[in-house]
Amino acid sequence: MSAPTFREALKFWVKLGFISFGGPAGQIAIMHRELVDRKKWIKESRFLHALNFCMLLPGPEATQLAAYCGWLLHGVRGALVAGILFIVPAIGILWGLSWIYVAYGEVPAVAAVFHGLKAGVLAIVAIALMRVGRRALKTPTAWALAVIAFVGLYFLHLPFPLIVFGALVIGFLGGRWAPSQFGGKQLEPSGSQVTAAKVSWRSTVRTGLLGIAVWSAPIVVVGWWLGWDSTLAQLGWFFSKAALVTFGGAYAVLPYVGQQAVENYGWLSATQMVDGLAFAETTPGPLIMIVQFVGFVAAWQHSSGFSPLVAATLGAAITTWVTFVPTYLFILLGAPYVERAHDDARLKAALSAVTAAVVGVILNLTVWFGMHVLFPESGGVDSFALIVGLGAFLVMLWTKVDMMLVIVLCGAAGLLWSLV
Repeated sequence: MSAPTFREALKFWVKLGFISFGGPAGQIAIMHRELVDRKKWIKESRFLHALNFCMLLPGPEATQLAAYCGWLLHGVRGALVAGILFIVPAIGILWGLSWIYVAYGEVPAVAAVFHGLKAGVLAIVAIALMRVGRRALKTPTAWALAVIAFVGLYFLHLPFPLIVFGALVIGFLGGRWAPSQFGGKQLEPSGSQVTAAKVSWRSTVRTGLLGIAVWSAPIVVVGWWLGWDSTLAQLGWFFSKAALVTFGGAYAVLPYVGQQAVENYGWLSATQMVDGLAFAETTPGPLIMIVQFVGFVAAWQHSSGFSPLVAATLGAAITTWVTFVPTYLFILLGAPYVERAHDDARLKAALSAVTAAVVGVILNLTVWFGMHVLFPESGGVDSFALIVGLGAFLVMLWTKVDMMLVIVLCGAAGLLWSLV
């Protein structure tokens, strides 16, 4: 396994930002296929170790995983470049779609392309589920934890943090009493450019204080400039709080954000909220990018003192800023400590249990995404999505075709289908 140069990694992070469809399941699948299977820049054990840590944090886990992998390869600059480029394409695309939406309504051609893209992403998610499951579920206990996690999330609707915390406790205790059931080959040490992370409390505190200052600066400026009761200040304050309680990713926090944005603040209607979710689901980048849509529409409709487009752009910018800055801060603060403890036997056991539970989590997301793609609200089975998704799945299963090509072909198929 040869580590990439910074320029090589930069090209990949740019590409990833444009192909990261499918919500967290699809994005994790894409990173696993590219970083672990194809390029072999990061070993399986290190990737799963990073994923386990990201699952424990509030915020979008796929964005955090990208930042963590960037940190593994090139330290702090790698983390910032990977994390920022992961969302930059989504910011631009969603800004454009939001403007078209509020100004002109929906565009059929764009919807048709996304129709094909979703089918392709479903295939990518299914491939990743198979590969991660095959490598992570090495013992009966691991299989049991994966099944329990899936049943708890899909059928019992248990909170995501409870699932992860329960697996962490089971792994911690099980590593002491039944170590053969926790750990395995997937937790062997693996190489990276940042293996012996030097950690000091002084640097940690300095990074934390600087991060908090950067995070809060826009809110303070807007509050001082426009008043704390202005829409922009309220957006910044609300989504700053939301960024700290979004355990379980976007799927867990969307009901809370939707209820507060629609019923409490009255920033947008329930229909607009659903439309925003559809945009976030079918564009690259994390699903939590719906916060940008909420900020855009809210400021557009409450644009006192500005033109609607300027206000909407500022609203989108501040919501995106306060949502994602803590995401990168958590990685920069925590990754050195997590890597330092990579060979700790008890921590390995605890995180191996989380790995098993994560397979159940990915299965839950796969089923959820598959139901929305294959069984639309209009009723019946979407035969186009089924055929394209199955075809993409078989192609990726039997060949080593570049995933970017698969995604492009699926999007083109969606556009052609709309013209038939």
